[in-house]
Amino acid sequence: MPLNPNAVGSVSEPAEISWASKDALLYAVGIGGGIDELAYTTENTAGVPQQAFPTFPVVIGAGKAMSAMGMIGTYNPALLVHGQQSVTLHRALPVEGSATVQSRVVDMFDKGKAAVVVMAAEARLADGSPLYTTTMSAFIRGEGGWGGDRGPSGAQNEPPARLPDHQVTYQTSVHQAFVYRLSGDRNPLHTDPAFARMGGFDRPILHGLCSYGFTGRALLHTLCGSESARFRHMEARFASPVLPGEALTISMWGTSSGEAVFTTSVGERVVIDQGLCRFEV
Repeated sequence: MPLNPNAVGSVSEPAEISWASKDALLYAVGIGGGIDELAYTTENTAGVPQQAFPTFPVVIGAGKAMSAMGMIGTYNPALLVHGQQSVTLHRALPVEGSATVQSRVVDMFDKGKAAVVVMAAEARLADGSPLYTTTMSAFIRGEGGWGGDRGPSGAQNEPPARLPDHQVTYQTSVHQAFVYRLSGDRNPLHTDPAFARMGGFDRPILHGLCSYGFTGRALLHTLCGSESARFRHMEARFASPVLPGEALTISMWGTSSGEAVFTTSVGERVVIDQGLCRFEV
């Protein structure tokens, strides 16, 4: 059957997840971390305690944290692209640990020739206290047209009409997707040329969440003094695909104490927009 709008509100069974120091390290190099970020890329540097990147929750428990996706009906995965993503950290993220995660279908919007599905997942520690919450939207071509609500529209988190307060550029590798996929997202759209062509791309594209992680690195180091415990929230929209090997420029504008908006671009092309970061000052 096609997508089922009645799935909105469905909640998955709780799932136990765990992660180790090695998982945090693998994610770190998957989003471009290296020699200048030893707190995130090593666990045995003298006098440098290991930290986990604050965007790490997007891959923790991959395959479990969004299990409610299995309740929305059927669709062609080659026609699904990531629309938006947010991460909210309720406390400092440990480099290793365990939690219980539960996901739910938040909403489903009819865009006519496509559908947007909004999902959320919450991870809680053994004592029931929240650790982090993630939300995401999936844009699925060919699955609209049932006459449902089109959902919200319009610009959000727009940068001020001035030069950015901070700007950082990171170079991705032509091999970036092959490293990033080892953290859990094995979607062949990012490695298989034939599958990418089925999705309308000339060649495999970089995971949207990999570009998101690169962006989070820039926000962390620029706005939070490289201290993950100060990073509280990040939200953004994926505006355009990124090809492995392209350079990402993250532009940041402070809007109030502990808050900034941002965009990520490849040259003049904006690839991530509507970005908002909240952090402790």
